[in-house]
Amino acid sequence: MGATFKTNPLALEDLLRDCESGDIQLPDFQRSWVWDDDRIRSLIASISQAFPVGALMTLETGGPVDFKPRPVEGASPKALERKPSYLLLDGQQRMTSLYQTALRKSVVETITPRRTKVRRWYYIDMRAALDPNVDREDAIIGVPEDRIVRSNFGKDIELDLSTPEREYELMMYPVNRVFDWDDWQDEFWAYWDQKNSDAKNIFKEFKNTVLQNFKKYQVPVIALDKETSKEAVCLVFEKVNTGGKPLDAFELVTAMYAADGFELRKDWFGKDGHIGRQARLKTHNVLEHVSNTDFLQAISLLYTKARRRAAEAEGKQGKDLPPVSANRYSLLNLPLSAYQQYADSIEEGFKRAAKLLFAWKVYRSFDLPYQSQLVPFAAILADIGSMWEHESVRRKLAQWYWCGVFGELYGSTVETRFAKDVLEVPLWINGGAEPATVTDASFRADRLTSMRSRLSAAYKGINALLMKTGAKDFRSGGDFDNAVFFNEYVDIHHIFPRDWCKKQNIPASTYDSIINKTPLTARTNRIIGGVAPSVYLGRLEAGGSGVPPIEKGHLDGYLSSHLIDPAKLRADDFAGFFAARQEALLQLVEEAMGRAAYRGQATNEPEDVVSDADTGEEDHPILDAAE
Repeated sequence: MGATFKTNPLALEDLLRDCESGDIQLPDFQRSWVWDDDRIRSLIASISQAFPVGALMTLETGGPVDFKPRPVEGASPKALERKPSYLLLDGQQRMTSLYQTALRKSVVETITPRRTKVRRWYYIDMRAALDPNVDREDAIIGVPEDRIVRSNFGKDIELDLSTPEREYELMMYPVNRVFDWDDWQDEFWAYWDQKNSDAKNIFKEFKNTVLQNFKKYQVPVIALDKETSKEAVCLVFEKVNTGGKPLDAFELVTAMYAADGFELRKDWFGKDGHIGRQARLKTHNVLEHVSNTDFLQAISLLYTKARRRAAEAEGKQGKDLPPVSANRYSLLNLPLSAYQQYADSIEEGFKRAAKLLFAWKVYRSFDLPYQSQLVPFAAILADIGSMWEHESVRRKLAQWYWCGVFGELYGSTVETRFAKDVLEVPLWINGGAEPATVTDASFRADRLTSMRSRLSAAYKGINALLMKTGAKDFRSGGDFDNAVFFNEYVDIHHIFPRDWCKKQNIPASTYDSIINKTPLTARTNRIIGGVAPSVYLGRLEAGGSGVPPIEKGHLDGYLSSHLIDPAKLRADDFAGFFAARQEALLQLVEEAMGRAAYRGQATNEPEDVVSDADTGEEDHPILDAAE
């Protein structure tokens, strides 16, 4: 198959007139024109010198990529009625700036570099433009809507171009006449006919060395033909778009659905009193960062699975079966009918996932081991319907979830695993074989010693499991339910305090591991401070300052609920505590995963595999307060 694009230089004037007529339009998802006054003047200066300003990219309409079009800002009203021949994929800011300033005969609405809205007319100072010692940008002048530049709080007039005669006198050429100068030239010459013979010579030189650059300017255009695939167009916006933040799959799907009259952005973000799906999901703390792409991926999993089921019903097998997929290509080929069919059930799937995570003590998005795992989780829960309510099904879902977390399986190449999960987990729930996420998962005993980052998935998983299995706060003896968690600022804190460990020359790589950390309230952590365990346990037992005393037996029970050996903690026996708790946490992980961990020879395992959702954040601000 040959190339689906060609590169041609096209006349700038022709391109701008096509923008005016509507033959060239923008995809509706393109962001609004935002170039400021300085960038506009710089662009005009570059064209006036015939300097390159970059290539454009267009897409021929009528192919598989059916975006809703909209004219460039300020185009003729007739452009709204016209079906465009081409869509401008890359170059909106440059072309709109040039159309607004060089062809359109109306004041330009723009902004200052400080984001203040202004209305400008643009001129070229002819004398300055012809002076080789003047920077060309300094020869491009922007003036207010009344064409008068004032200073001293409006008291003094610095430049008055309010009449054509003033333009002629000051030799200031309007940029919106760079393509049709004949009438302006005639009036200019008539003005200077009896005054200064040099003026005509100045204009002639200006026309030949500046205006002709606009008239003859050629713009390189990469023209994608109408057979260009959706995936290729998406790649353009990821890799080539120079207008700012690349567009993601959601924005491209939004544009394709808009061509069928469906407002995907309104459905997701909400508008005009309509509460969007994003806001409805955000009522669950753990779903706070579910993105629109996550949502589309979950829908794609159900849609492609349904297509596969239909193909199986027709007797197709093996390579003839369509894949279950949530990759970029599948999102760009997700029909509007599929979105409308599955959106409600996927929204409910995410909400069911939040309810299960809540029961498993994963309360916040910050504590979610893998953001990515929510995608197959929601799709699975949508697919199995009311079966999720049965206790036996929840046990399998929990095992699948914790195998993904402690097997650290959702940090990369997740789309292939999504597809396997959505195919295999429902079959397993109905009596089939264990899914790959369960069989692939493995955990090493020595992994606990290298688990030190608050951002790693397995670290977050240990914290949730401790709360789920009944850990109680050292001070209050309270369970870490929803009210306590949020009202008492529960987070992960050191058991043997950091300051004490430093004084005992215990390496940070040891005392910072998850083995020496556990969920506690912020108030309890302040009482612990930086002293030896034997000291802070005594403080807790003695009470005082509004804190009631705690009986030794009760406090030992609280410690045991964290899988801590009370005797070793009271004896300040760090080594004994560390070994005992490592084994206890290992058994906790084994129980959650439903499979034995590897207790063989230790390896030089790197510290922490960080969750794909946890990029570059610092430790939680509450984490080590007062430690």
